[in-house]
Amino acid sequence: MHAAQPSSAQPCAVEITGLVKRYGEKTAVQGLDLRVERGCLTAVLGPNGAGKTSTIECCEGYRRPDGGTVRVLGLDPIADAAELRPRIGVMLQSGGIYQAIRAMEMLRHVASLYANPLNVDALAERLGLDSCGKTPFRRLSGGQQQRLSLALAVVGRPELVFLDEPTAGLDVQARHATWELIEQLRNDGVTVVLTTHLLDEAERLADKVAIVDAGRVIAYDTPQRLASSIATQDSIRFEAPSGLDLTDLLIAVAPDCKATEPTPGSYRVEGEVTPGTLAATTAWCASLGIMPRNLAIEQRSLEDVFLDLTGRGLR
Repeated sequence: MHAAQPSSAQPCAVEITGLVKRYGEKTAVQGLDLRVERGCLTAVLGPNGAGKTSTIECCEGYRRPDGGTVRVLGLDPIADAAELRPRIGVMLQSGGIYQAIRAMEMLRHVASLYANPLNVDALAERLGLDSCGKTPFRRLSGGQQQRLSLALAVVGRPELVFLDEPTAGLDVQARHATWELIEQLRNDGVTVVLTTHLLDEAERLADKVAIVDAGRVIAYDTPQRLASSIATQDSIRFEAPSGLDLTDLLIAVAPDCKATEPTPGSYRVEGEVTPGTLAATTAWCASLGIMPRNLAIEQRSLEDVFLDLTGRGLR
């Protein structure tokens, strides 16, 4: 179930079959398969060294595969680079921008290379670049450089855009402005492939999530379906006087739920958390004349999936 992919009958913006990429004796990508649907925002997640960057660089035409096939908008990213380049946008973490060029000069220059670019001034204002437009790239802050890289990737109205860590180093306001722009791209029918280490970002933005580890896609689905597929259960947590008898609470909640006191005064009801489960828990507290403190419902998240599948150890 985890590794389910779109059927071959569906139009794909990116189709990767059996991709292999080696660096000397190290194999970074080991027979990876992935299909990205058109008009879909797909987040590619993975721990460091999982192979996601090598995979994306093969899609962008920066790396030549050692095995398998990669097709982007139906074309070979290397053999058909000249035909493909005007149709895709690529956001790089570093490099590719002249250090001495002013921000708006670079943005206008790149826009001039396309037949129907976005309005440069409106895009710059949206991303907060209008205030630093005369500043050379090397003197921009890290966040400003990041926003300029995003603007350069989307100014040509690409059919498909690859975004690498688009909000890395951004403050809260800039992060939200970037999210809104990415959501607008998707709503306008642009296919977006997003790599990020921010799981809340992927959970908010992505239609589909591909989790990559050890050079393969080990899970592919919507964030919601992935979260519901793991063993970790939802829970109701609250604080109350320690040592309470949980017998009546166990009777009141659903049969597949369990109630425990993991630490003195801290209670947890685990299982399928429904309105009925919540009502039964609070009714039990009321029957004892207890006001539960810090009551919260904790739901499974994409982070739970990621850690469950890739492990919790540092890489």
